[in-house]
Amino acid sequence: MALSVKGRINQILKPETGVSKAGKEWSKQEFVIETEEQFPRKVCFTLFGDKTSLINGLTAGEEVEVAFNIESRDYNGKWFHNINAWKIDKVSANQSHDGPPEYSMNDIPPEVDEDAGDLPF
Repeated sequence: MALSVKGRINQILKPETGVSKAGKEWSKQEFVIETEEQFPRKVCFTLFGDKTSLINGLTAGEEVEVAFNIESRDYNGKWFHNINAWKIDKVSANQSHDGPPEYSMNDIPPEVDEDAGDLPF
């Protein structure tokens, strides 16, 4: 299940590392965004392994779009949920509003001189 959501980065948590029971090293980093809906929600995402580099260069307050998967697992009869981010895109100022695209004078076609006699028929 792949989903995406837009919001502002609220907090970037410290990276965590460790070694699994199988002896493999792992790393993860979590970050929180706040959506800009009528009722804003805070969502904590997790980045694993090489995906932890996706957060590099981003700071709190930046508007981003996060693509993620939701995963649940059972442990001793209790369910735990992960929201795993796999892509983070900065939202530019032009993408953040829903109005019409901006245009310049170069976007307007030139006027046709009807007296010039260059009609196509």
